[in-house]
Amino acid sequence: MTTRLTRWGHSCVRLERDGTSLVIDPGTFSDLDGALSGTSAILVTHEHVDHLDAERVAAAARDGVDVWGPQDALDAVAGAGAPQERLHAVRHGDTVTVGPFDVAVLGEWHALIHADIPRVANVAYLVDGVLHPGDALVDPAGNAVDVLLTPLGAPWVKLAEVVDWVRAVQPRRIAVIHDVQLSDAGRGLSRTLLGRLAGAGEALDLGPGDALDV
Repeated sequence: MTTRLTRWGHSCVRLERDGTSLVIDPGTFSDLDGALSGTSAILVTHEHVDHLDAERVAAAARDGVDVWGPQDALDAVAGAGAPQERLHAVRHGDTVTVGPFDVAVLGEWHALIHADIPRVANVAYLVDGVLHPGDALVDPAGNAVDVLLTPLGAPWVKLAEVVDWVRAVQPRRIAVIHDVQLSDAGRGLSRTLLGRLAGAGEALDLGPGDALDV
């Protein structure tokens, strides 16, 4: 059965199949009206605000939407008024089932930004062959990856490392995420280099509301 993947800006994507939808990383730089409308569940990779708008996620939880993520991220959502019964902590090795989706949880830590900045918990989610890494170059633990959501620009990103990560994961396709801080020219250059060097074909560039089938 086909899964529909829609990107809603920066690192936020929505997966839909059989009437169930999962939203991953609804952060402050994304179109959350489009992403969260009628969603069934929310997955959060980590606590940083570009991946988690705690107020909006808490509002969704009060409306009955379940939320999964590292404990520190859930604490932020609880602090914004989410009911505890809607919040579910996950860590590396866990699995989550939501409707037709089986979600594998991978990874443990945010990529290093600088030695003076403490690292926070970060998990990746593998859903129907789509790997969302959050803010880390996560090992898919031998799982086949159809679409690798690939960070393009961040304080922790070095493009050479991203290229080598894509080569190691060997996805069928790559689609860029995490690019809000880049200019249009910078985004274009980085996408071109990924397509030329990473070995997974052209880096797909989905604008807010753009979708592809998995």
